[in-house]
Amino acid sequence: MLLVEDDPRVRRSLRLALEDEGYAVVEASTGASALDMLRERGPDVVLLDLMLPDTDGFSVCRELRRESAVPVIMVTARTDSHDVVAGLEAGADDYVTKPLVAKELSARIRALLRRATAGPSAAPRDDLTLGDLRIDLGDAVVVRDGVELPLTRTEFKLLAELVLAEGRVCSREHLLDKVWGYGYFGDSRIVDVHVRRLRMKVEHDPASPCHLLTVRGLGYRLAG
Repeated sequence: MLLVEDDPRVRRSLRLALEDEGYAVVEASTGASALDMLRERGPDVVLLDLMLPDTDGFSVCRELRRESAVPVIMVTARTDSHDVVAGLEAGADDYVTKPLVAKELSARIRALLRRATAGPSAAPRDDLTLGDLRIDLGDAVVVRDGVELPLTRTEFKLLAELVLAEGRVCSREHLLDKVWGYGYFGDSRIVDVHVRRLRMKVEHDPASPCHLLTVRGLGYRLAG
């Protein structure tokens, strides 16, 4: 695990708590060193503080996403809606707010790691074509117009759940439970932001989607 935090006391406290939970932790105190550590060590998950001395967590996450699909949890002292959404849109898979509760943080990390290593549930079919979009659940590959799409693990799991629903509507609560996977009781913004991110990749016109549809008041469904 890569822990990115500029405050040495907070960093030490988090490292000790995470090591007590059985995680091997490497540390970075700046955005630049975090990206260097990502390339050198290839961590399984990144715990990324929003406020860093040389840049901000949003910029680091966007740069990280250009290079890796590693799960990212954004850590922020802010609870402002804009900051939460901005962190998710920058590419974070989840977010937590300070002060951190070690057991809750550990549960979220375990859920991300399970999601990163587990394939989708068994389905009636594992290869689906929807117009210009081909979704292969078995190999975790999504292709549009012959080009493989660079989905994050969370984006793929979200799309896989919609495939498994076979055209039925999936509520935000269902997707929170199935994709985030640890009895997630956060607000539905985390689903909505990931759907927007997914549309930017799978749709030719994300503003007028033809595959990933919103069913007002109910949730989302996948269409051909």
